[in-house]
Amino acid sequence: MTATGRGTYRRTAPDRYGFPRLDLPRTKQYFGYATGDLVRANVPTGKRQGSHTGRVAVRATGNFNIKTRHGLVQGVNRRHVRLLQRADGYAYTTRAEATHA
Repeated sequence: MTATGRGTYRRTAPDRYGFPRLDLPRTKQYFGYATGDLVRANVPTGKRQGSHTGRVAVRATGNFNIKTRHGLVQGVNRRHVRLLQRADGYAYTTRAEATHA
């Protein structure tokens, strides 16, 4: 388990002098998903074909990034994504249970 935070409320990205450089999006959720949600994506065809489970980074375009334990999968369309757990400020990992003989 790793603490990842809950995001930022900042509405501009400043330059090195502190002046506003660009406007950030006004929402933290896109298509019902937020960055940090635990998701499973079942991609039927294409370059990213397969099942990917991990932490999602949402994009306004609908093409999400999923950070799995095997690496980063970029550009997974929102149609293939299913929510497993909402973001709560932590990133979770799973491992096999120890067996006692």
